[in-house]
Amino acid sequence: MKTILITGALSGIGKETAELFLKNGWSVAALDLLPAPPVQKENFSYFQCDVSDLNRVKEVAGILKEGGIRLDALFNCAGILRMGTFEAIPIEMQLREVDVNFKGVLNCIHCFKSLLNEGAGIVNMASLSAIYGTPELAVYSATKSAVQSVTESLNIEFGKESIHVSDIIVGYVRTPMILDSENIATSVKKLGVPVSPDRIAAAVYNAVLKRKRVHHYVGIQTKTLVFLARLFPFASKRMTGFLASGD
Repeated sequence: MKTILITGALSGIGKETAELFLKNGWSVAALDLLPAPPVQKENFSYFQCDVSDLNRVKEVAGILKEGGIRLDALFNCAGILRMGTFEAIPIEMQLREVDVNFKGVLNCIHCFKSLLNEGAGIVNMASLSAIYGTPELAVYSATKSAVQSVTESLNIEFGKESIHVSDIIVGYVRTPMILDSENIATSVKKLGVPVSPDRIAAAVYNAVLKRKRVHHYVGIQTKTLVFLARLFPFASKRMTGFLASGD
């Protein structure tokens, strides 16, 4: 039985992805900040873990290694988002975004890579906001841009070891992180939240199985905006500014 490790696995995209892989006969090793679910599913192992805590991630990797667990895929899904102007968001919260969204990805790749089987896949959760820095999402955009960059670098490096690294690029997804946010960015109001978590889960599943592309763009809206940004790179700033303005 193949095994995938998923971070941020108890809600939103992570939860949908875990359920899809379980449905398709995979075993899931799940990491999240939340307490363990009261009922454990078959072929589902859970570890309470803050991915920004390197020592805890190392500890989980050690437990898996001692248990003889090998991984066929790693999905770095855990992430947080704070919407608002740069000055309105406390710097502590912004640094927390960096810790979880980027350092967390590095921690997990570093600690779990030795557990990956030949031919395994690493999928990182990026964002449409990585294409051009987005107002009211400045630090979030920066972390996702960093994730996109490290994905490209490691796709080349790890390819020599038959490990395929890719990412998922999408706009706003209907998850608690967006829907329950205290502040809603102007770009969310303009673009809406058109993508459901199950569509991201399907994209992750295809990324792991097909191992063809580095970047997987999800949704017509995402593909259209990326296409326009590539066709008219000089207009990316203006387009992003329009989506983020209240005009």
